[in-house]
This record gives sequence, C-alpha cells and structure tokens, in this order.
Amino acid sequence: MIPSEAVAIEALQSRGRFGIRLGLARTRALLAALGSPELGLRGALIGGTNGKGSTQAMVASVLTAAGQRVGQTPKPHLVSYRERIVVDGSPISATDFGPLVFEVLDAADRLARRHGPPTEFEALTCAALLWFARSGVDTAVIEVGLGGRLDATNAWDGGVATVTNVALDHMEYLGPTVDTIAREKAAILKRGDLAVTGTDGEALGVVRRRARRLDVPLRVTAPLPVLRTDRLGTTIVHPGLGELRLGLLGRHQAANAAVALGTLDALRDAGIADSDERAIREGLEATRWPGRLELLSVTTGRDGAIQAGPAGPETTTGVTDVLLDGAHNVAGAAALAAAVEDLRPHLAGGPVTLLLGILADKEVADIIDALWASPPLREAQVITTLVPDTVRSMDPVDLAAAWGPGARAVAQVDPALHEGLGLARSLGGPLVVCGSLYLVGHVRGRLTGSGPA
Repeated sequence: MIPSEAVAIEALQSRGRFGIRLGLARTRALLAALGSPELGLRGALIGGTNGKGSTQAMVASVLTAAGQRVGQTPKPHLVSYRERIVVDGSPISATDFGPLVFEVLDAADRLARRHGPPTEFEALTCAALLWFARSGVDTAVIEVGLGGRLDATNAWDGGVATVTNVALDHMEYLGPTVDTIAREKAAILKRGDLAVTGTDGEALGVVRRRARRLDVPLRVTAPLPVLRTDRLGTTIVHPGLGELRLGLLGRHQAANAAVALGTLDALRDAGIADSDERAIREGLEATRWPGRLELLSVTTGRDGAIQAGPAGPETTTGVTDVLLDGAHNVAGAAALAAAVEDLRPHLAGGPVTLLLGILADKEVADIIDALWASPPLREAQVITTLVPDTVRSMDPVDLAAAWGPGARAVAQVDPALHEGLGLARSLGGPLVVCGSLYLVGHVRGRLTGSGPA
C-alpha cells in the first residue's frame, strides 16, 4: 500500500518530539545510507538571517528562465510540507511525497541505534536531496534552515555559498552577538567554493576572515538603488543592466536582488549554470515568494465565501487588500514597516487593520517598536491572536497589552481573521497580517485554499 501524504506528515511530525538537535553526523550518515545523492548535485547554498528565502526564489526563477531544471528547498512551508521540495517551481506531488518520506525514515531507523533518530528537518533535507538527484535537476538552490555550521543543509556542498545578511535571531541556538551568529552562518563557506555575501559591518569582517582562511573568492554586494515601488513589485537600477523589475514588494528586495545577482555570477564562474540578460530580466520579474510581503485581493460574498488571488495594478471597489508578511524578528519587522510606508499610496485608502501574532520567545517589544516606526501601522486597528500549530505562541491578551491601548485580543485565528477582514472592509483600508510565518501560512491557506503555495 502506497503511504499517503497525511500518513507521511504524521510520521514526520512524530520526529518533532526530539526537538532541534544541531549537528551533521546524522544527516551525513543518512545521506550515505540513501546512496549519497547529494554528491551529484551542484548549485548554491544560501544562508543568512533575513532575505535568504527571497534570494533563493530570485536565483531559482532566473535559472528556470534560462532553461535550467532547478531544485529548491523553501522553508518553512506555509500550507503543505510538500512546499519544501520543489522542482521547476512546483512542489513534489502528494503521490510521490509519501513513498519518498518513508524511504528516508526507513533508512533512518536502521541508523538510529548508532546515530540517534533524525529530526523532522534532517529527514526532509535528505528527502529533498534524494528527490533532486532522481529528478535530474541541473542546479540545486538550497536554503539553510537554522544558522549554518551545524544545520543539516551544510552536509551538502554545491560549489557556491551565499550569506545574505546577519542580525540577532535564534540567539538561544546561535549565540548572543552578531559576531557569534556570523561565525555560525559563515561556516557554510567551504574550501573550493565561490562565495557571495550581502553582510556589512562586524558580520562582513567575520565572513571575510572565513573566506581568506579557506582561500575562497568572495563577492561582497551592496543594495542596488530603488527607482520606484508599486502594488506589483519594485524597480531597481543595476550598473550594467540598467532598470530591472522585481516581482517582489519592498525596497529591502534591492539588497536581496544584489545578492541574488552575485550568486548567479558565482554559479556562472564556477561553471555550474549560466543565465543571460533575458533570463535575468524575465526571472526577476517573474519571482514570487508567497507569504513574504505578498499582496492579495480578497472578496467576500454574501454567503461569507472568500475568494482571494494576486493583487491587480490598482485598488478595486468591493475588494480588500490583504498584505501577508511573515516578519518574525526585528529586522523583518523594520522591512515590513518601510514597505507599508512605500506601498501606502498604492493600497486602499482607509485606515490599516493589523492582525498580529508573535512567538513568545521572540524579541516582542523590539518587534512592536519596529512596526510602530510606520505611522500607518502605529495608527492601525490592531487584533492580536494565537500563532497556530505551536505551543510557543505569545498569549494574545499579553500581546495586546504589549502593543498598547486599542489593541484587542481574539484568541483563535479563524475568528480573528474573520473580524479583521470585516473591519478592513468597513474601514475601506488594507488588512496587514504579520508576526509569524505560522500565522501567515494559516491565513494564506484559509484565503486561497488548502493546497501548497
């Protein structure tokens, strides 16, 4: 009997009881037991605190436009685990997912006595690499999970290593300072690689030292100038290519685009994959990264049925703008605040409604301060709620108190979303949903359907 997607997910989630256990021994042993599928894969390993997801999405989109067969490992997933194993822009099918997962878990069980049981993330990483090898991908674009040095993805060396930026996050695992976190992330640079980074300051010094020690050529990128932003994307200027259109929202994407273009140059120089100007232009404009500054147009019928789709170039009467962003740390919240400022003239004109859920182990006060830097968010009608599918959520009553006067707590997400949509519709303004990718993924699933993003 072929195992179903649901059974495979249940088996994966059971591994969660072992928590996060950083280290490469289990992953390396499991890959060897699976026939070392990673050895035939070349591409880019992309780490960093923020922006690594957008960067990998841009790199993969350009390579696809160039005719490459591309494997990606976006993370975390928003709606379905299958979103973590992507070939040519499409998640692995439900039919293929179950057998693949159980093949990996069966191999893991044979190794458990010596190496211990793998975590959910380790199993998914090995499953992705195995699927890419079997699918005949030309180039893999792998996103690091947590840190770098001991992250399961670092068992793979594709020839190009990229560190987007470094900020304070996951300090309980990576260390209390930018320097210590940068050391963890810079460890994805390996001898023989070509490397790219968008870091600056103290973190850049750490990455430079690692590159020099290993004799790894390093490209350092700086954010490209932003010409304009609108509802459909961002226009930047490249010194050699002129104006480039990004399909992603937010001026912070100018920094991610610079890192993506540097990564594409490194892939070319390493003899892994080439992309011409046409592919670059088409790929950047076609890039989509669900749940990260994603603007949807939402209509609610008289029967309460919701329909949602990509936003058009202009606001439409009777349609609610919903901006989804998984910003879950201070740097991400600051980028969202700046993006709302830029987008405000292009969104529905009424006051902003904010639906907010944050994990209790995050820097909640600092995240709120970063959001308050945007007047439209500071003056928003705020609804706080539980982050779903985790025991780590901050209590919405406490979160409302932390936000300040006027914030209201609605414990369960679905009623909170219903109230938020109704309030945004009555005020004639946009609904912004942020604070956690778990929250954004749940809301996106409710708005667009239950399938993979």
